[in-house]
Amino acid sequence: MHMRCGARQNEKTAGSRNGGTMAQTGTGAGTGKIGYRVLGIYLNDHLAGATAGTDLAHRMARTNRVQGQGGQLKRLAAEVAQDRAALISMMKALGIPIRAYKVYAAWVGEKAGRVKFNGRLLTRSPLSDLEELELLRLGVEGKAAGWRTLRTLADTDRRLDPGHLDELISRARRQADLLEELRVRAAEQVISS
Repeated sequence: MHMRCGARQNEKTAGSRNGGTMAQTGTGAGTGKIGYRVLGIYLNDHLAGATAGTDLAHRMARTNRVQGQGGQLKRLAAEVAQDRAALISMMKALGIPIRAYKVYAAWVGEKAGRVKFNGRLLTRSPLSDLEELELLRLGVEGKAAGWRTLRTLADTDRRLDPGHLDELISRARRQADLLEELRVRAAEQVISS
């Protein structure tokens, strides 16, 4: 089926409003060659971020010292890992190969990010909890943007489930709200110590 020029322009305009240009690559029959390559780069970049975010969330659940956060962070870490698995499933459904070098680089980067000049050499600084909560919150916001991009693509690509993406977008919003609440508590603890 061929699209008329005006219809294609309307699709581009709608894509720009609803999730950016990455989402415009899909059609009911598949993804164009150039769009497929770009989408693969985009999703592999998100997978790299999800890998680092998963590691950070699990480490924070083990080491965070702000009172009352242990259970919340454990649940959050489990959700972040589930979100990473959902991204991998979507990449497989779209036929996008996982670039192991990007995943490995993100894993190494998360480990290297633990070395910070934050006033302590061998032990965790009180700033560590605050900075890690801020970093994870930024990661969740990036993940939500990725879900919104895929949600727009799901309107034209039947390999993606719009309802599942809507759930992931809502969950990311809840995660960001929780992380902001925890961040404020951590900030208060740092300031008062």
